[in-house]
Amino acid sequence: MKAFLKNIDKIHTLGQLRESDYRSQGVKSEMRENLIEALKSGQTLFKPIKGYEDSVIPHLENAILSRHNIILLGLRGQAKTRLSRLMVDLLDEYVPVIDQSEINDDPFHPISSYGKDRIQEAGEDTPISWLHRDERYIEKLATPDVSVADLIGDLDPIKAAALRLTYADERVIHYGLIPRSHRCIFVINELPDLQPRIQVALFNILQEGDIQIRGFRLRLPLDIQFVFTANPEDYTNRGSIVTPLKDRIGSQILTHYPRTVEISASITQQESKIPADQKNNIHIPPLLLRLIEQVAFEARKSEYIDQKSGVSARLTISALENLYSAVQRRMLMNNEKSATARIADLYGAIPAITGKVELVYEGEVEGIANVAYMLIGKAIRAEYVNYFPDPERMKKSKQRNPYADILQWFNEGNELDILHTVSQKKYNEVLTAVKGLKTLMKEYVQDTPEEDKLFLMEFILHGLSEYSQISKRKLDGSMKFSDLVGSIFKMDQENKDE
Repeated sequence: MKAFLKNIDKIHTLGQLRESDYRSQGVKSEMRENLIEALKSGQTLFKPIKGYEDSVIPHLENAILSRHNIILLGLRGQAKTRLSRLMVDLLDEYVPVIDQSEINDDPFHPISSYGKDRIQEAGEDTPISWLHRDERYIEKLATPDVSVADLIGDLDPIKAAALRLTYADERVIHYGLIPRSHRCIFVINELPDLQPRIQVALFNILQEGDIQIRGFRLRLPLDIQFVFTANPEDYTNRGSIVTPLKDRIGSQILTHYPRTVEISASITQQESKIPADQKNNIHIPPLLLRLIEQVAFEARKSEYIDQKSGVSARLTISALENLYSAVQRRMLMNNEKSATARIADLYGAIPAITGKVELVYEGEVEGIANVAYMLIGKAIRAEYVNYFPDPERMKKSKQRNPYADILQWFNEGNELDILHTVSQKKYNEVLTAVKGLKTLMKEYVQDTPEEDKLFLMEFILHGLSEYSQISKRKLDGSMKFSDLVGSIFKMDQENKDE
């Protein structure tokens, strides 16, 4: 901790500040100095951000060490805003400002007429106040209706009339967000959505430190750490960043989605908001947590989804929250005190998927609900071979097919109908009725917790269906499994009857 921070309760005037060891410096230098100290001490920065340790964060730290203005470029749901907000931790805990200054005037280097006049009048007795780092973060979402007055300021005719000032006097200016962010971090999210003429208004502020309002030009050397965020889709299609502005931004940093299922799962666990009554009474098998993440990974390579729009990390967060709620709903309906999640509960998370993806034309033809259903199926298929033998290879192999008993049970005309809301007792009865299912689960997944065994048995059925070994039909409120060939004939007969 810097020494002056220990005595801020005793420093109330400019004179007292001069007697302390406070040293005035720009916000970029302040952040740079604190970053250097953090790196020397081995402190972990941007700790809540996972998966960026060897990619984004080193580039961000380099930009701060270079005292650059920064643009974070990436698809939605890649923690761009979260990164920006965490930069606040690199600011000093408190900095002194001239009391009641609109633009956080530095007592040693005031830039507004108010700050200069106050010091000229009161001298060493000029009152100062202390600004906490949390108050030094300003964020603005760029929208087409944002004006120059919003960001930079405008002339205030009421103030001019009340003080009997001409428009040539600096005191008639009503400052916008950017001047009020002096000595702060100022973030503009979705920069391309700003109209080009508004972006042009930022040129001089970034480089020359002067502002222009309705022909009124004022030298105002603002000290601001600018951070911009943009989506590549907006960057190229919906809007653009004008070239001279882009040229004035020191570092462009590319963000990305989690590169492994494990990292993605840790983010989901960290960010999801699960009520205590759900968390304490509901068990989610580890495999099911992986399936949720795998759905997002499948979506990010699906031909039905617009990859330029991206698939937000919020998809898995919302899906996990919906999954818990689907289990709780079943518990309440069956008057059960605790429960383990099932594969069927994953389909209860479909509303979390449908609202998080943008479809291309082929996806629109299929329908968003069907696309979500297919994504879950692909996730099951991708994870299945990590636990059980590949059903297609086993079918072609000369060795005994480990799925033979299960397939024979369905070939004999048996069907399995699993209601989404069925009680735990009935769920157990339905699954154990399938010959060979429990034996296969025990053979290939050893040391399985008792509470996960039924889940894995259901997982086998869904896996066999995704590998086209048995038929699966999604009905309202249930999932029906049957022999593949028999189900085809049955569907043909139903079509003829219609």
